[in-house]
Amino acid sequence: MPRLISKGGSSAMTTIMVTGSEPTVESVVSPVDVTTILNAISTEDSGQFANSSYSSDQRWSVPVTIAKGCVLGSIIVTAVFGNLLVMVSVMRHRKLRIITNYFVVSLALADMLVAMFAMTFNASVQMTGRWLFGYFMCDVWNSLDVYFSTSSILHLMCISVDRYWAIVKPLKYPIIMTKRLAAYMLLACWIMPAFISFMPIFMGWYTTAENSTYRQEHPELCEFKVNKVYAIFSSSISFWIPCTIMTLTYFAVFKEANRQEKQMHSRMGNVMLLSHRPSKDLNNLNGELNSAGSSKTLTLNEISTDHLHTPTKDKNIMKMKREHKAARTLGIIMGTFIICWLPFFLWCV
Repeated sequence: MPRLISKGGSSAMTTIMVTGSEPTVESVVSPVDVTTILNAISTEDSGQFANSSYSSDQRWSVPVTIAKGCVLGSIIVTAVFGNLLVMVSVMRHRKLRIITNYFVVSLALADMLVAMFAMTFNASVQMTGRWLFGYFMCDVWNSLDVYFSTSSILHLMCISVDRYWAIVKPLKYPIIMTKRLAAYMLLACWIMPAFISFMPIFMGWYTTAENSTYRQEHPELCEFKVNKVYAIFSSSISFWIPCTIMTLTYFAVFKEANRQEKQMHSRMGNVMLLSHRPSKDLNNLNGELNSAGSSKTLTLNEISTDHLHTPTKDKNIMKMKREHKAARTLGIIMGTFIICWLPFFLWCV
């Protein structure tokens, strides 16, 4: 008759079946094995719950991703076609082909390229949560982002300088702001950003050695971590210097615009007062206006109010009003620019 012999130990229990005179080892069960089995079962169960939770999160992430795509896509499409419309309008209408609008068209091109080459990559990161295009394209994206954004800011600076000369120095403006000078300024707006974008980024000067190594080990990440030297140098060219110039020029522009408007209203008031003066009073005011003892005389009846409203003067007044309106519009753009960019560059430095 077979007998069962159990031998207990600290780490295992062996069951031996004895049949006749020869014992045979039937099975070996270890507490460690039992624990492992129980843990495996527990892990499997918890894994099922984790998968269930993941599936729930995944279900929630689908509508969120779709919403992000719709919002970001609409912003990109609006930016592209809005700036494209500006360029087409200036090109189609001859009256809009003035030097100031050359800067506006170039600015619209820079902003459109920001939307096409910077915002699109950023939208993919926002929607997927990771970088999908590899190490090299990460440098390309960062370079394009810095390049076109800086170019856009430099265009705003050039427009502020152009408005300063047009309003503060209107007589010298046609002499100073020639097409050649405008071309040089636009060329600088497109060349200078390259010195803080493509060159330092592809050469690795913009970041630390640790971050460069980390990026190579994690190509699914595309973080633009900069060192202190690059942060100060690039932010000075991209923001601080242009912002200072824009602030000074627009302060002078608004000060001069207010002075010209007060002067214009004062002249218009004098004209209205003189044109509505009764003729009887004017006859009583006829007299000699002597200048430095001169014997030449001039009567008030010889002054015709019709000459106070010549077509040339009316044209100049309308031109001045347009200049002031354009200055106000660009001032609003500059204010929005500072509000949007100032926190970023304060954090960057």
